[in-house]
Amino acid sequence: MKKQKSCDPGKADQSMPGRVLVIGAGFGGIAVALRMRAKGFEVTLVDRLQAIGGRAQVFERGGFRHDAGPTVITAPFLFDELFELFGERRSDHVEFRSLDPWYRFYFHGGRQFDYRRSIEDTNDEIRKFEPADVEGYAKLLKTSKAIFDVGFEKLADRPFHRVRTMLAQIPSLLRLKSYYSVAGIVNRHLKHPLLRQAFSIHPLLVGGNPFTTTSIYALIHYLERRWGVYFCMGGTGRLVSALHTLLLKAGVQVELGIDIAEITLEKGRATGAISESGRVFLADRVICNGDPPTVYAQMLPADGNRRKRLASDRMTQYSMGLFVLFFGTKRQYPKIAHHTIWMGPRYKELLADIFDKKILADDFSLYVHRPTATDDSFAPAGCDSFYVLCPVPNLRGKIDWDEKGPQLRDRIVAALSNTIMPDLENIISDDFWMTPEDFKTNYRSMHGAGFSIAPLFTQSAWFRYHNRDPHIPNLYFAAAGAHPGAGMPGVLCSAKVVEALIDEEIQESK
Repeated sequence: MKKQKSCDPGKADQSMPGRVLVIGAGFGGIAVALRMRAKGFEVTLVDRLQAIGGRAQVFERGGFRHDAGPTVITAPFLFDELFELFGERRSDHVEFRSLDPWYRFYFHGGRQFDYRRSIEDTNDEIRKFEPADVEGYAKLLKTSKAIFDVGFEKLADRPFHRVRTMLAQIPSLLRLKSYYSVAGIVNRHLKHPLLRQAFSIHPLLVGGNPFTTTSIYALIHYLERRWGVYFCMGGTGRLVSALHTLLLKAGVQVELGIDIAEITLEKGRATGAISESGRVFLADRVICNGDPPTVYAQMLPADGNRRKRLASDRMTQYSMGLFVLFFGTKRQYPKIAHHTIWMGPRYKELLADIFDKKILADDFSLYVHRPTATDDSFAPAGCDSFYVLCPVPNLRGKIDWDEKGPQLRDRIVAALSNTIMPDLENIISDDFWMTPEDFKTNYRSMHGAGFSIAPLFTQSAWFRYHNRDPHIPNLYFAAAGAHPGAGMPGVLCSAKVVEALIDEEIQESK
């Protein structure tokens, strides 16, 4: 590709340890850019979209505001750390409001279960289904804490680029039965079938099938109990805006509307990148916040290592796709909680259709987000704002979304209208939707997967994409597809892993 003018910012300050290019401004990219800047690097952060945040974009339609991406905040200290790097307090910029209930489950047939902020209130809800499961839930939390103590406290922000690191953890992983699935762990402790559903859905929040996702992800139960579940007032977009201000104040150069075509290499090392328009970005280190499979397939030269990656892609299992329906309503639904999990008639069988058979079934389960339950700024007075997330097959399923998208929209509206949102079809306003095709186009997500590669045991820790490329020593990944995985805590920890790797390199070079 013909090289045009360089956007190298010029002669670097001699006090700086080097230039870092971060490709992708999702939460992992934002976090690693801030961490590198705090260490004195000259940092450039680029993204192909017109706003930072990655999937955490904001849509405005007809007076309704919608967060397009993640809405559940756990482990808030990971955001606090980013502000503290520069002597700031996160609470001075954005408010994280504690939610109660955390999630409301609506089951097919009409029963409801509120997963509450306090254990006592949660136990009261459990007793409505099966009193004996109160003791089972206590045992589940104990198991979750044991997994958390290893999986989060010891492994989530540690590099897993060496085989010996994985081997050293095998005794702990075996002791914690990490070869079990999350559903397998939950089902050992709880007996009621609906409670088993409610307490095993967490892998779906990071793109995994509860019946195949490694039980390491059962740590989320204790993680939520440890720090709580929050919503950022003003929305996730407000948090992104505060982080953008922090980036600029810290001296990070933010370049938007930049689609990277190629990561440039010389003598086995990354030297920067070239955009689709031909702009050249020079760097001593390149950190990718984009989907690792896309980086290897589309941004690196076609040498032997890339061909191996492309061949292994056929064996890789990806997360499900997402159909996301956004809409407003001309009146409010005050009985709808902030977070509602609407469960269809099938559970395990539906997940098999989505993840294994990759077919679009007639039934579905839904996540319903009603931010106006907590923050009325999301809609005009007397109205509500919603988005509804429906897990669907990724693009390996060969579904014609131009045809199926409108049909699925109508089926979702009818199902909600017949259950928890009566008369929805008559008061819905300004609706639109995203399909896996949009995830592929807008976010360069391989196969339109919602969360990169699936969180299986054989695709976790050392088996997941490494945070440093094994053949290009100055190419790194702080992304959902890299260790430790998807979700906001995952990608924020991924940035910490990259920081640890670079710290190690700096120490070794002295």
